[in-house]
Amino acid sequence: MWELFLKGGPLMFFILICSIIALAVIIERVLYLRQAQINTASFMEEISAILKRNKVLDAIDLCNATPGPIAKIMKAGILKHDRSRAEIKEAIEDAGIHEVPRLEKNIKVIATIAQIAPLLGFLGTVTGMVKAFQVIEQKAAAFVPVNPGDLAGGIWEALITTVAGLTVAIPTYVAYNFLVSKVDGFVLEMEKSATDLVHILISKREDDEI
Repeated sequence: MWELFLKGGPLMFFILICSIIALAVIIERVLYLRQAQINTASFMEEISAILKRNKVLDAIDLCNATPGPIAKIMKAGILKHDRSRAEIKEAIEDAGIHEVPRLEKNIKVIATIAQIAPLLGFLGTVTGMVKAFQVIEQKAAAFVPVNPGDLAGGIWEALITTVAGLTVAIPTYVAYNFLVSKVDGFVLEMEKSATDLVHILISKREDDEI
C-alpha cells in the first residue's frame, strides 16, 4: 500500500494532509453538534412552565445547565424579561449572532478541502502525463523504441493521484452538506424558540397586569 502511495508522486502527501485535516474537523464538528443537540420542544415546555410560576432564576439556572446555543439565547432573552418586546428580541438576536459562528466553525475548511482535493488529483494527472511524454521525447531523440514499461511511472502517477483526490473529495463533500444541514436545523430551532420565548414573556406580563 505504501509503495502504491509513493507511485502517486509528491502530490499524494498534500492529498494525505487534506484527508487528515478533513477527518479531524468532521469528527470535531459532529461531536460538537451532537453535544449541542437538545429536545427543544421539551426544553421550551419546561421553560414556559417555570416562567408561568414567576421563577425567573430557576429558568436561568435551567438554561445554564442545558448545553447548546438554544439555551444560551433563551437565557439572554429571560435576563431581559422585564424589558420591552423590542429589547428582549434584540438581546436574543445579539446572543444568536455569537452562537451561529460557533455552529459554523471550521465548516468552510471542509468545503475548501472538498474543492481542492480533486484539483490536486487532476494536477497529479497532468504532472504524470508530462513525465510520460518526457520519456517519449527522450527516447525519440535517442532513436530508442518506447515500450509500455517506460511510461508506467508517469501513468501510475496520473491515475493514482486522480483516484486519491476523488476519494478524499467525495466523502468530504457529503460530510460538508450533512454539517451544513445540521447547522441550518439549529438556526431554525433557534429562531422558533426565540419567537416562542418572546410570546411567553409578553403574555405572562400581560396576564400579571390584568
